[in-house]
Amino acid sequence: MQLAQGLQTFRQNLGRDLPASFVVFLVALPLCMGISIASGVPPEKGLITGIVGGILVGLIAGAPLQVSGPAAGLAVIVFEFVRTHGFEALGPVLVLAGILQLVAGGLRIGNWFRAISPAVVHGMLAGIGVLIVLGQIHVLTDAVPLPSGLDNLMAIPVAVFEAFSGGNRLSAVMVGLATIAAMLGWERFRPTRLKLLPGALIAVLAGTLLASLGGLDVKRIEVPDAILSTLALPSSEAWGRLAEPAILVMALTIAAVASAESLLSAAAVDRMHDGPRTRYDRELGAQGVGNLVCGLIGGLPMTGVIVRSSANVQAGAVSRASTVLHGIWILAFLLALPWVLTMVPTAALAGILVVTGWRLVGPSHAFHLHRRYGWVTVGIWFVTLVTVVATDLLTGVLTGFGLSLLQSLPALRRGRLRIEEVEAPKQEGVPELRLSGGATFLQLPGLTEALERTPEGGEVRLATRGLSAIDHTCLEVISDWANRRAASGTRIAVVGGSGAPHDRLAAVVASPAH
Repeated sequence: MQLAQGLQTFRQNLGRDLPASFVVFLVALPLCMGISIASGVPPEKGLITGIVGGILVGLIAGAPLQVSGPAAGLAVIVFEFVRTHGFEALGPVLVLAGILQLVAGGLRIGNWFRAISPAVVHGMLAGIGVLIVLGQIHVLTDAVPLPSGLDNLMAIPVAVFEAFSGGNRLSAVMVGLATIAAMLGWERFRPTRLKLLPGALIAVLAGTLLASLGGLDVKRIEVPDAILSTLALPSSEAWGRLAEPAILVMALTIAAVASAESLLSAAAVDRMHDGPRTRYDRELGAQGVGNLVCGLIGGLPMTGVIVRSSANVQAGAVSRASTVLHGIWILAFLLALPWVLTMVPTAALAGILVVTGWRLVGPSHAFHLHRRYGWVTVGIWFVTLVTVVATDLLTGVLTGFGLSLLQSLPALRRGRLRIEEVEAPKQEGVPELRLSGGATFLQLPGLTEALERTPEGGEVRLATRGLSAIDHTCLEVISDWANRRAASGTRIAVVGGSGAPHDRLAAVVASPAH
């Protein structure tokens, strides 16, 4: 009976999910290849991860409309690791990272990843964006990026001088700049009838046509004749390296960063549609399965990715079928048309990643943090960004987390957050959450669960009479929840109390998060 209902629902939704899956496929194809090259590995590795993320993770995900695949946010980490330890060592790392994610999902700690301060998350992504831009500027000149962000920064004047001295490097720069111009121009001026045609695809086509019609001698993507024949289990020697401290640290880093990025992306996708909400623990486990499988067959690490996910929602997807089908289209493309990939210049993919990296930097996030939470929170964002660029990702995130903890100390001294779920006085049937004590990111899982238990429709009251402090992480979560509930017709009222905590909470409930 359930199977028959499921098939009927699938057929009903196919009219929207099928075209959406083609849009996501067209967005994913150049990004998967570009992220592979930015990671220092052949382009087919990213496509393999896109297939696993689409078909396997899509089937079991806790966020049905989220698309999983290789992520720009992990490219910098993977590049440095592969340069130091070799690509073969990455397989066991991903298997271990996947197991850690599975265990975390099984222990139901998915909501804890939402407790990471938005200032730290956006600072981390901004730092990664800077590193991607600095590295891909060299790829734009058909050169090889250097090991660190600071090295790439210092070498840019030499790379520019050599490129404009003439020869093949100038041709590569022309292709890269044409790609960037085509992507930005299409996204700004594209006709309404073609709004679902992604800018990344148009950009790759523009760069490829320029190189081909102009007869330019530039580097192009190299792919094996039989791409799927490259799938292979890690060797026994690679498994033996799991005891090395550097390998264990890498597994922990990928598990933590991939989990945080996936669940934050899922929360963002939830704000874009009115369909089923994310089941965070299930999504965390699904990401673990995906990374485990990618480790076994030689893929890249995966996360839930916001660019492909937002394209999926905007294209009209209503179920997980769209995500699964996009993975099937990538697989069909690899089996039927792998020769098409060899026509694409690497400088064209670098151009796409320069735009992607700049958008990760997202100065608008800093303005948003300043407008709502002040200079201290912006300072955490900036220090996290600079530390990621100057040292490494893990050091940057830990530095940002430490600063967030220091910022929350005054609130922690005022006692733990207590949440009392009652019926509003003199208003029968109206639920009221009475908040007291200090609300910090350390109490976020309990706060999230209490918010999600409130019914949709009617009115929900947040009573702040006993609330002595509230940090920006809790305010962001309440703001997101209030926006979603308002879209479903729920009225949110902030009542009781006075002073800064009450005023800050009332302000975020009254205005959109972004």
